[in-house]
Amino acid sequence: MAILVTGSAGFIGANFVLDWLAQNSEAVISLDKLTYAGNAENLESLAGDTRHTFVKGDIGDSGLIAELLEIHQPRAVINFAAESHVDRSILGPEDFIQTNIVGTFRMLEAVRAYHRKLSAEAAEAFRFLHVSTDEVYGSLSPAEPAFTERHQYEPNSPYSASKAASDHLVRAYHHTYGLPVLTTNCSNNYGPYHFPEKLIPLVIHNALAGKPLPIYGDGQQVRDWLYVKDHCSAIRRVLEGGALGETYNVGGWNEKANIDVVHTLCDILDEEQPRDDGHSYRQQITFVKDRPGHDRRYAIDASKLERELGWKPAETFESGIRKTVRWYLSNQHWVDNITSGAYRDWVSKQYQ
Repeated sequence: MAILVTGSAGFIGANFVLDWLAQNSEAVISLDKLTYAGNAENLESLAGDTRHTFVKGDIGDSGLIAELLEIHQPRAVINFAAESHVDRSILGPEDFIQTNIVGTFRMLEAVRAYHRKLSAEAAEAFRFLHVSTDEVYGSLSPAEPAFTERHQYEPNSPYSASKAASDHLVRAYHHTYGLPVLTTNCSNNYGPYHFPEKLIPLVIHNALAGKPLPIYGDGQQVRDWLYVKDHCSAIRRVLEGGALGETYNVGGWNEKANIDVVHTLCDILDEEQPRDDGHSYRQQITFVKDRPGHDRRYAIDASKLERELGWKPAETFESGIRKTVRWYLSNQHWVDNITSGAYRDWVSKQYQ
């Protein structure tokens, strides 16, 4: 038995593969294109592990996907592969269309052909789990209730629009072709191996480097924060017991304004690795022009997942964020290896 995991060298995908193999013996076939955010070093600890097979490749390569399915005969496909950064989608949306929409379509076609050939027993047990985002739902006002699975899709960026399209394709392949699919829509993840273009790792990296901590607009954009290992456990639970064709929201029940997250990070760093001059890292906070179409608030109602499948997060924001800071302090070599010249140029352009 084996599972195929796409986007396996990315932030969430790598954490999922590492957690999966730490908890059971079922083999994992890893597929990742290794773009800027796909880092083979994330899976370095699995070198020599015969349960893990890594393949460099694109989910848009129909021939490769068909070959992997034929050779390895996985009982499930978990699709993490995606272009996922809003800022990059604003500067260059075409990559998001190609990966998130066209790539998902080609994956679904290959999986559909594979599923048709399975025995009745294997076909019944097979699952295609599509990992998506809360950003497909749009933005909430401060007083509105959190997103449920019934919330209308209202994407506001090229990234979220491309993910919304992929969600619709997955749903359609279930209702039209009977493909056994599951979809999860998660809130903002944080934790180990997070590429430092996103808020939390960017702040940690810049703080330690003595650089400004750039905050968009007034910093009052609210997000629901989910520790990545909690997200991994939720995906395992949905894969195990989710109802076919259903969507499950995955959230951390931790709504925080961006500026409050940054203040928390600064305060933890003040304790864990104080500045040489004795001042707080808060002094490095700098407010920059807000990005176009910046959603004001996301909030996930994950009660369906708890009610139907008994899942709830193990970490509070306070416990998870401290674990995250300590991981980055203990793994500075990992950060140094991925913050290349191209990355530094991009950050300079984005937050100038």
